[in-house]
Amino acid sequence: MNLLFSRRRFFKAATLGLGGLTLGSVPGPFQRRLLAAAPGGNRRKLLFIFQSGGNDGINTVIPRGDPDYSTATRPTLFVPEATALDTGNGFAQLHPSLQPLMEIYNQSGLNGVEGPGNLALLHRVGYANQSRSHFDSQQFWQNGVPGDPKLEEGLFYRHLARTLDLKDEANSFVAAALSSSQMVALKGADPIPNFTASDQFNVLGNSVRAAKFLGHLPTNGGGADGEGLLGLYGGAPDRYGRPYRALIHDTGRLMGATINTLQAALSQGTYTPENRAVYPTGTFGNRLQEAAMLFKRTPVRILGLNLGGWDTHSNQGLANGSQGQLLERLATGLQALYRDLQSQWEDLLIVTMTEFGRTSEENGSGGTDHGESSVVFAAGGGVRGGVYNCDPQSWESGAMFSERDRYLARRTDFRTVFGEIFTAHFGDNTALLDAIMPGYSEAAAADPATFQQLGFLGGA
Repeated sequence: MNLLFSRRRFFKAATLGLGGLTLGSVPGPFQRRLLAAAPGGNRRKLLFIFQSGGNDGINTVIPRGDPDYSTATRPTLFVPEATALDTGNGFAQLHPSLQPLMEIYNQSGLNGVEGPGNLALLHRVGYANQSRSHFDSQQFWQNGVPGDPKLEEGLFYRHLARTLDLKDEANSFVAAALSSSQMVALKGADPIPNFTASDQFNVLGNSVRAAKFLGHLPTNGGGADGEGLLGLYGGAPDRYGRPYRALIHDTGRLMGATINTLQAALSQGTYTPENRAVYPTGTFGNRLQEAAMLFKRTPVRILGLNLGGWDTHSNQGLANGSQGQLLERLATGLQALYRDLQSQWEDLLIVTMTEFGRTSEENGSGGTDHGESSVVFAAGGGVRGGVYNCDPQSWESGAMFSERDRYLARRTDFRTVFGEIFTAHFGDNTALLDAIMPGYSEAAAADPATFQQLGFLGGA
């Protein structure tokens, strides 16, 4: 069968392309969790971008008012005041490569320039007992439980699993990782697809043959009149005593629904960005444009992707250096999303993550080493723009060397940032935060100062 979606390709996608198939346990027969339905009409969406490698927050949102930011501490990385971008708060500036972001940041109340003011720059975000291991810290940020590097379940997955029935075909494509491998933030017991392009899940051949392959669900739940892939997995699972068959049944049923959703999206033709949006060239830009298409043409709520290369141990450079080039790529991508997704901007939140910041002092190779806290970008229609944790009131004397005389200490725990996202953006009950990020309340009680919400979301 070389027509349509071959069996080999189907099962390869099913075993490798669905993060939910990495299971910690197999559900018993007839077991189904009763989950609360999402609030009616909830259209809130989120795109998260992981800056893998550890972004240097000090040269991203520059603490110009700190005398320790100087050519003495950063001889080749020091950004002159005249070339940096003014935030309007009298203390912080932005790396010059972030110029495209000013289209979103600008607002008369922030920097005197007319604009939406929908960009928040959250400085000094991290967690207690910071690991300087890439693997461990990336794991913590995505599983929401610092200190547990083996937990392969993500905080965004838990949010979805506790607010939606992920076994319902209507929710088969509620989230996805635009990645060649599943992102931990979306891993869990139920299948969340990952792919680098939607046509990887598209059925091969013309529309007639594709429709025949996909078929249709049974008219009655568990009936025998279904056809094709959807009919095969849309009937009732095997009888009691065959749990593995039930597992495969549910996975295939949901995968069929996902293929159907993506087939419908792709059938609308070549995607053209709106409002003069121009995405950066290369893989990152392609995946951002893919995300925009999916937000417009499918019911997906959460999408995630990676932007690597931030491990700048040497030759970090300035505007034309490795970090500067990455910051420009990120800024250009966010600017394109802002223009392209104007129709959804009020319901959309874009947030960045990075495992740690860098050392406050430049090393001997013209770079920076693994450090402590860093910067989170948050953009969207509900965002209260501005710079957080980098102003004369919040930036104490000696802050750049406040952790072990080498690092910029955290001021806000990253779980606080995501706690605000889950409650103010998605509307989750605060009582769910311990389920979404296990240990949240205990950590907040142990260190209440770093669990004070920043208020960067309007909650409207």
